[in-house]
Amino acid sequence: MHPAKPEFNAIVPFSEALRVWLKVGLLSFGGPAGQIATMHKILVEEKRWISESRFLHALNYCMLLPGPEAQQLAIYIGWLLHRTLGGIVAGTLFVLPGFFVMMGLSAMYAGYHNVSWVAALFFGLKAAVLAVVVEAVIRIGKKSLKNNAMIAISAAAFIGIFFLNVPFPIIILTAALIGIAGNRFAESMFQVVKAHAAKQEDTQDSLLDKALAAGALEHIKPSTRRVVQVLMVWLPLWFAPVAWCAYSYGWENLYTQIGLFFSKMAVVTFGGAYAVLAYVAQEAVQTYHWLKPGEMLDGLGMAETTPGPLILVLQYVGFMAAYRNAGVLDPMLAGVLGATLTVWVTFVPCFLWIFLGAPYIEHLRNNRLLTAGLSAITAAVVGVVLNLAAWFSLHTLFAHVDTASYYGITLNIPEVHTLDVATLILAASAMLMIFHFKLGMMQTLAICATAGVAYKFFLGSL
Repeated sequence: MHPAKPEFNAIVPFSEALRVWLKVGLLSFGGPAGQIATMHKILVEEKRWISESRFLHALNYCMLLPGPEAQQLAIYIGWLLHRTLGGIVAGTLFVLPGFFVMMGLSAMYAGYHNVSWVAALFFGLKAAVLAVVVEAVIRIGKKSLKNNAMIAISAAAFIGIFFLNVPFPIIILTAALIGIAGNRFAESMFQVVKAHAAKQEDTQDSLLDKALAAGALEHIKPSTRRVVQVLMVWLPLWFAPVAWCAYSYGWENLYTQIGLFFSKMAVVTFGGAYAVLAYVAQEAVQTYHWLKPGEMLDGLGMAETTPGPLILVLQYVGFMAAYRNAGVLDPMLAGVLGATLTVWVTFVPCFLWIFLGAPYIEHLRNNRLLTAGLSAITAAVVGVVLNLAAWFSLHTLFAHVDTASYYGITLNIPEVHTLDVATLILAASAMLMIFHFKLGMMQTLAICATAGVAYKFFLGSL
């Protein structure tokens, strides 16, 4: 008899993974840059469940997809660890804390139209997350930008997205094409992911790679049967609520319109929430009349100060749309239903993309052309994360940031007199804790949160 192949559950117990994914969900502040940094620190550095190279390989795929890349990365890694159930748990827990917080804030906003206390509550946390994001850019950059070609791609990606407003998909596609073309002329310079992978797996020896070597990850192998199963399960799950609303109440019904509109957003939201924010605001205000002018920014402010993907701002839009068009329902109940439907059609597709494509991405991991393309994408991702870090820093430290355009170049110009000195001091302190005193992320967050609360209550309003 052949010895039974070891189950990965024996290496990473599901109960432990459950606690870790809940922790990730509760700490997922700071937009995608902060969320990716949080997962990297916990899963790669602290737990050593996944190697650096495999983490970046998964991230590269998620960056190519519509929707929130950080949540999709959690689904991907959860699927690697514990199959479909692991992916469902990881992706759900990543969103769930923010979903409940955003629901409460939306209800308070609709009922009292004042959520200024939210900024005070998360004041210290935002300053700490700023330091975590900066650390993530430095750490990922050191491990990914191994030569001048990678540095040039990263710099070009940052300039393209930050100053020239080049669409995110074009940046990633261009980087992939550069990598594939560059592999023909300077192969060693465009095989960074592969070369780095060998080094990392030897030195880090992640638990996931141990399980792979032991043959315990049969579920990552692609198959046509699996593709059919995924499509038969997740497509009906995605569209069932919308179809039921259309069948029961008609295509013009509010909930049908919400389901269809945000299903479309789930397919076109390349580059995250900011990339689609202007379109959603225009449609919600001018076409559907769900929001009043300026209210989209209020929702974005709430989403920026709560855990979970920034795309949860759409939950607020769905809540306000149903709240203001409640019909015979209680407005709050209508708002909850509208927000829940919005979140459902926004995030269920994320599971579909990962469960459908991840086995093929894993199967092609050692393909030389794919490796070259992903090496270039990895470098571009560093530039994209730097862009997110710069945007987050400007809007965290300054109350007002103007946008000016000169000859096609967009500049984000902070109004110096709106500098939040308290936030600057807290952020600098957090960086000192992380870089000099080598404190852990949890300790840094706790200290900054406590300092933020103390500032609010003892030194006056923010």
